[in-house]
Amino acid sequence: MTTYTPATHRAGRREWFALAVLMLPVLLVSVDNTVLSFALPEISRELRPSGNQLMWIVDVYALMLAGLLIAMGSLGDRVGRRRLLVVGAVGFGVASAIAAFSTTPEMLIAGRALLGFFGATLMPSTLSLIRNIFEDARDRRTAIAAWAAMFSGGAVLGPVVGGYLLEHFWWGSVFLLNVPLIIVFVPLALAVIPESRDPQPGPFDPISVLLSLLAMVPLVYAIKHGASAGLDDVTLAALALGLSSGWLFVRRQQRSANPMLDLSLFRNPVFSGALAANALSLMALAGFLYFGAQLLQLVLGLSPLESALVLVPGSVATMVAGFAAVRLVERVPVRTLVPLSFMLSSSGYAIAAFTGHPTVLSVAVAFTVLGIGIGLAETITNDLILSSVPPQKAGAASAISETAYEIGAVLGTAVLGSVLTATFRSHLTVPAVAKFGEQENAFETLGSTLQFAEQFGAPVEGWIHASAASAFDLGVQFTAGAAIFVALAAALVSRRTLRHG
Repeated sequence: MTTYTPATHRAGRREWFALAVLMLPVLLVSVDNTVLSFALPEISRELRPSGNQLMWIVDVYALMLAGLLIAMGSLGDRVGRRRLLVVGAVGFGVASAIAAFSTTPEMLIAGRALLGFFGATLMPSTLSLIRNIFEDARDRRTAIAAWAAMFSGGAVLGPVVGGYLLEHFWWGSVFLLNVPLIIVFVPLALAVIPESRDPQPGPFDPISVLLSLLAMVPLVYAIKHGASAGLDDVTLAALALGLSSGWLFVRRQQRSANPMLDLSLFRNPVFSGALAANALSLMALAGFLYFGAQLLQLVLGLSPLESALVLVPGSVATMVAGFAAVRLVERVPVRTLVPLSFMLSSSGYAIAAFTGHPTVLSVAVAFTVLGIGIGLAETITNDLILSSVPPQKAGAASAISETAYEIGAVLGTAVLGSVLTATFRSHLTVPAVAKFGEQENAFETLGSTLQFAEQFGAPVEGWIHASAASAFDLGVQFTAGAAIFVALAAALVSRRTLRHG
C-alpha cells in the first residue's frame, strides 16, 4: 500500500490545542447519535411514530451523511476545510433547534435530515484537518486515536447528560445540547485552527453530487423497505434507481480528469479492507445501541440516566482500546489486530444472544467487550485510510472513511433493527379485547405497545406487558445472533484484505 512519508516536523503546543478544538464538532455528531438512542422510548410515547417512521428518525441522519460526505469532503478540499467546518457548525445548531421543537414524526424526520446535511460538513473536515496539521506519523496516529476516542466519548457524555435532561425536561431538550458546544467552538476554530485546501482542486462537479445522492438514498431505502416488505415493487424500483445511479456515478468518475472520488484507491485491498472494517464496526455499535437503549429502559425498567450509566464502562473501554492501538500496531500487524477486533465484537454479541433473559450486568459486559473491538478497529483503519493519500487530498479520503462509518450505522439500524422489529411483531400476542380497540401503529414497536397497554386495567395490561417483554427479549437474541455471523465474516474478510498491512 502506498503510504506518504511525513516530514520530520513534530507537533507542538499549538497543534495539540488545535486538536482539542477539533474534538468539539466530533463530540457534536457523536452526542447527537447516542442521545437519540436513549430518547427513542420517549419519542415513541409522545409522537407515536410507526415502526418505519421510528427507523427513519434514526436513519435519515446517517442517510444524509452517507449521501453527502464525499461531496462535502471534496468541497472542503476546494473552499477550505476550516471554512466549511465553521459554516456547517452554525447550520448544525439551527437544525438542532428544529429537531428539538418538533411536534410530529414528519417534522422530526425533517429536522434530523437537516442535521445530517450539516453534519456532513463536520466529520470529514475534522479528520482531514488532522491529516494536514500532524505531519509526523506517530503524532497523527495519536491524534486519530483521540478523534476516535472523542467519537466514542460522546457515547459516554451524551447519554449521561441526555439521561439527566430526559428525567427533568422533555425529549427535545437532548438536541439542544449542541448549541453551547457550537457557541464555544466557532470563535476558537477561527482563532487556532489553520486553514487548508487542495491547491489544485479542479472544478466542483454538481452532477456527481446528485448522482451520489441518487445512488445512496434509494439503496438504503431498499434495504429498509425490503427488510419488512420483501422484494416487492417498491424495493425493486429503489434498487434499480440506486444501482443505475451508482453505475453512472462510477462511469463519470472514471472519465473525469478531476474526479470527485478517486476510484483507484479501491483497487488497493488494504484501503478497501480498512473501509469495510469501518462500516462493520459501526454496524455493530449502531445495532447494539438500537436495541440496548430500549431493552434497558422498557424491559429492565431503568431510567434514561441509569441506562446510560450501564453503558459507560463499554464506552470507556472503547476509548482505552483506541489509544492502546497506537502502541499495539507498532508490534502486531494490522492483519492480526483488525480481525481480532471483530472476534471481540462477536464475543460481545454472543453474551447478549446466549445469556437468556437479559440483565443489567449482561448488557454492560456485552457492550464492554464489543467496545474494545470497536476501539481497536477505529484507530487502525482510519490511520490506514489517511496515510494512503497526500495531505491535499485528505478531505476526499476522510469523506470516504466517514461514508463507510455512516453506511455501517444505517445498516446497523436498518438490517439489525428490522430483524428485531420483525421478531417482535411475529411473537407478540395480544388479547382480543385489546385488538378490538387497537389504534394505528399501536403494536409496531415496544414503546407504543407498552403505552397502548396502559389504557387497560389488570389483567389485560399485565398480559400485554409480559408478552411484549418476552417478544422483545427473543428479538434481541435473534438480532445478536445475526450480528455474530456478520462480525465473524468481517474478521475473515479483514484477515484476507489486510494481509499486506
